Amino acid sequence: MLETQHCIASERLADAETTASADHRKAQRDTHAHRSAIYPPGSEYALCHAESQLMSAVVSLLNESLTESIRGFYKLRKAFVTLDGILDAENKYMRGLSKQTVNGWASAESLRSNRSAWSLNGVLGDLANEPTAANQQGRPLLDTVQQNEATAAVKHLGNTSTQIPADNDSDDETFYDVDETHENMAKTETYAGHVEIDGVTRSLAMTSPDDDRRSNSPDLPLPKNIPLERQFLDHDPESDIFSNPIDVFIHSGANLCFGLLLVMISMIPPAFSKLLFIIGFHGDRDRGLRLLWQASKFHNVNGAFAGLCLLGFYHAVVGFADILPEPSNSENEPEKGFQGYPKERCEALLQDMRSRHPKSQLWRLEEARMEAMNRRLDTALSILESSTKQKSPLKQVEALNMFEKSLNAMYVHNYSLCAESFIKCVKLNNWSHALYYYIAGAAHVEMYRQCPTSDKKAKEEHMEKATEYLRLAPKNAGKKKIMARQLPFDVFVTRKIRKWDARAKERGVSFVDAVGVSPVEEMIFFWNGYKRMDEKQLEKSLECLRWSDGNAANKGLWDKEEKDERAVLAVLRAATLRGLSRWDDAVKILKEGVLGVDRGELKGGLRDDWTAPCAHYEMGVVCWMRKKERGGGGKNEGEWVKECEGWIEKTAKWESYELDARVGLKVATAQDTLKKYWEAKKSGYE
Repeated sequence: MLETQHCIASERLADAETTASADHRKAQRDTHAHRSAIYPPGSEYALCHAESQLMSAVVSLLNESLTESIRGFYKLRKAFVTLDGILDAENKYMRGLSKQTVNGWASAESLRSNRSAWSLNGVLGDLANEPTAANQQGRPLLDTVQQNEATAAVKHLGNTSTQIPADNDSDDETFYDVDETHENMAKTETYAGHVEIDGVTRSLAMTSPDDDRRSNSPDLPLPKNIPLERQFLDHDPESDIFSNPIDVFIHSGANLCFGLLLVMISMIPPAFSKLLFIIGFHGDRDRGLRLLWQASKFHNVNGAFAGLCLLGFYHAVVGFADILPEPSNSENEPEKGFQGYPKERCEALLQDMRSRHPKSQLWRLEEARMEAMNRRLDTALSILESSTKQKSPLKQVEALNMFEKSLNAMYVHNYSLCAESFIKCVKLNNWSHALYYYIAGAAHVEMYRQCPTSDKKAKEEHMEKATEYLRLAPKNAGKKKIMARQLPFDVFVTRKIRKWDARAKERGVSFVDAVGVSPVEEMIFFWNGYKRMDEKQLEKSLECLRWSDGNAANKGLWDKEEKDERAVLAVLRAATLRGLSRWDDAVKILKEGVLGVDRGELKGGLRDDWTAPCAHYEMGVVCWMRKKERGGGGKNEGEWVKECEGWIEKTAKWESYELDARVGLKVATAQDTLKKYWEAKKSGYE
């Protein structure tokens, strides 16, 4: 069934690509087609073609075939190049406006006529199967009059090259040599040529867009470092620049797609760095976020989706990471970008989106995520409870709400609701069934452990449920793949069940009694739930972890416990203490329980090999958090950051281990943050 749906989606997207390609070629040749002051002819169809390629790439990656995945990355690259060309046209337009403002030469009419000849630098050439005289390699030629005018202007300067490139705004610009030998001429710091304005020949040094005002203030100094180039078209929708709805569609769509691509590629973890060689380009999180914020201003589907992407990024990706830049809510701090968590800005965006689309449940989901980000998990859970009672017409939205509800129930240690909600996720989602059954079973393990010994019936019920769900987990693993590889959590779950089976056989106990350190707390760690917990909930996590080494009934078994299981407890306990700002305690536990243990004893076989790299990462997080500590803990801020960088680099260079891609997302964000920190220090922003 799913394969049939993938085939249908691929066919429709292929039709969309073909249609967009044909319409693009037609628009380039049709003199009556829309001519933008900003974009080359047919850019609206080029955008549609790129969007089709992006969606086709997603379908290819979900097809579970390595060959299809490679094809998906190829389409991703082609879409990237097309979108980059559209954004480059915006940059050229802004440079034209800047030059017009500084020099006061070009009129708006001449600027528009020049823009009609700009192209995407051959980027869209692959859309045209048969280039024509009006479209060589996808580039509309300069108008004959413009070529003649350009040639005459160059000849007026002196000895010039005899050939003018067809695309006068190409990145590969041709420079023309002029005779620079002038005897007995005084050197000037600025160009002192002459131009004719309103029939009067005047010195260029005396002309300005504010000429009348300057003539009344002869002693006013000339402005220095006038920016001749703006890298970002950041005008509001009400600007006259966006008077044409087609330009609005192109601008908002290109900013959305290119911004999303830049952000996503920037998050590729070190374990998947080889993918960058396939894609052929690198991400830029700062620029990507700026483009998404710009797209979110527009009241169309592009603006709504950009808002959804931004809120998803800040509440999921930023919420998942620990080492982040200082939050910035001001649009006037370009040096800080929009990283960290700009709380007020996100709140304003969410309010705006809810007013635009009041019936959409997606914004309720983001509202719940926002509450969780602010450590108000009970409020978040209440919002999700009410949302799940109102069924959405989209099954995907219902599934997202239920999954978020399941996670929050896990974070607040509401094990009954957690297990119930994850079982519902199995019916709503075709992916990750192994994970859902595993967490549901783990929740029943916690309820089994917390049941009083006297309540034998309840203990037996929880043991049966835990066994049932945990046994179902490996049976559902491996059914879904990405790039012909099993999902990371499927591999993790399968190994865990095998490990507990081996322990049960070795110790002669039941399967549930063989489960080690709290599996729920382990899942909370991998989803970074500790970052969302308040103090009371963090203390509850510490209490759950004490079952392993602080339970009198379990003491005999714990004394014989393997070092990798002890390392699991150390990492989880240290992460919880770090959430409570008990940094010295966290460092002590990590050093004794993980860093002081031989690496060889923490990997191989059925051991949890993720503990050592995660301990290094946790050490880096502690250093980053202590950099602003009053008194400095014996070190200044720079020393803490350098130590943090050392721990993070060790983690990034670690050999392959379980769930390394997931941990790698945090590491990639940390590396980006540290890079920005030192750049800001060097520039004097911090």
